[in-house]
Amino acid sequence: MNLGLAGKTVIVTGGGSNIGRAILVTFVEEGANVVNAQRDERQGQKTVDEVYGLGGQAIFIKTDVTSWDSVQAMVRKTMERFGKIDVLVNNVGGATHPGLFVQKPREEYERDISLNYWSAINCIKAVVDHMIERKYGKIVNIGSEAGRIGASTAAIYSATKGAITALSKALAKELGRYNINVNVVCPGLTVPESREHVGEKSWWREWGFDFYTPEVQQEVVKATPIGRLGRPQDIANMVVFLTSDCAAYITGQTISVSGGATMM
Repeated sequence: MNLGLAGKTVIVTGGGSNIGRAILVTFVEEGANVVNAQRDERQGQKTVDEVYGLGGQAIFIKTDVTSWDSVQAMVRKTMERFGKIDVLVNNVGGATHPGLFVQKPREEYERDISLNYWSAINCIKAVVDHMIERKYGKIVNIGSEAGRIGASTAAIYSATKGAITALSKALAKELGRYNINVNVVCPGLTVPESREHVGEKSWWREWGFDFYTPEVQQEVVKATPIGRLGRPQDIANMVVFLTSDCAAYITGQTISVSGGATMM
């Protein structure tokens, strides 16, 4: 099946670690030109270097997606290098350490909202005029199962991911007339293939490895009909498909990739 991604220009935020890394690698293998936009310069450049020669091109642009000025600068550099933007994948996200809503400080609420919600708004706003002008664009926002069912120890994170879904549906209605598709992919628990695939600034480094112990992971497996944990490639496959010509008639959808842990 020809996905029609060769020569497309793709921006992936947080493309150096875990899910983002798998998304970036898969796009490059399909012949796309990929911009890895993230803060972690070491991990970001390392991932770009690793995919050299796989098919398409990849470059790293240091970006703070919570900063409007930084995002605008990243988009300008992308245009200077590749001359167009076909695809945006808003992958950056994370949460402060799990805790009850009533016990967490306001500063942590603000961090989660900025990282998970404002980052997507910034990036979409920065590319959408260009996509409208070309009458072509694919936007995939990475949501979360927490945004669909709520997580008792991650209320604000759940709320931001729910907001991503609502925003995406509204934008799909608004932008469809310009041949712009907007969809959401919601991963379940997706464990990195290797610690080497996780940057120092990833939330997996902050608390993920300690929280999702082998015992916790086994409990997740028991509750998953497919009977295993999610792999980064599982998410990447869906993201890349949704941005391909094969999915041209799919928009405004929220798709869980969680082994059946959530069925909605």
